[in-house]
Amino acid sequence: MKEKNGYTIERFESIASTNDYAKARRGEKRDLIVIARSQTGGRGTKGRSFSSAEGGLYLTALTFYENFPAERAFTIMQNAAAAVCETLVGFGLAPKIKWPNDIYVNGKKICGILIENTFSGGNVASSIVGIGLNIRNELPEELADIATTVRAEGKDVSVAAAEEALIGKLCEKATAKKYGGYLGWLGEETTLLVGEEKRRAKLLGVDAAGALIAETEKGVETFASAEVSLRI
Repeated sequence: MKEKNGYTIERFESIASTNDYAKARRGEKRDLIVIARSQTGGRGTKGRSFSSAEGGLYLTALTFYENFPAERAFTIMQNAAAAVCETLVGFGLAPKIKWPNDIYVNGKKICGILIENTFSGGNVASSIVGIGLNIRNELPEELADIATTVRAEGKDVSVAAAEEALIGKLCEKATAKKYGGYLGWLGEETTLLVGEEKRRAKLLGVDAAGALIAETEKGVETFASAEVSLRI
């Protein structure tokens, strides 16, 4: 264990899920970063599995808050996504955010983020921010057309260097403000998956609460819960 930026850091060679481990430590009420060389049960949004072979960066930050209004909860996601983008820019890449929480480079996913918040009254009590960033890991063959890694994009970066840079960016309080600048596919025609319904939409941006603003056949609408599909 060691301390960095007020966080205790714990490392594992392999673990089922850094998010689940952090969740089990919530009762200790201290800020914690969990890092694993690989995960056997990594997961993304909607319970999907997340490939977590050695060579990627698998990190979860558990943070506790005081007087953090729940209506500002999306800034946690904004900060995490922008921090990943800032890290990748530092390595010479050009990332885009696919709303709300996937990071793409050259049209392929390079990072997934999973946020799990707890609330007390009208405030965010704690957040678990799980980040899986593909650095040098070998991707399964079935993901070759839809996912990429830092190494596959021609950049020779170590996992240790990526970790150092990302933790530094996560702790920069102004990072959340950079989210909109990395938001991708604005002004383009995409498909929104809203529940079981597929809807054609042009992405316009996000509002202050993080909801997606899009122009559909019904006019300009906002979506608090939807999935952007790049396959029109």
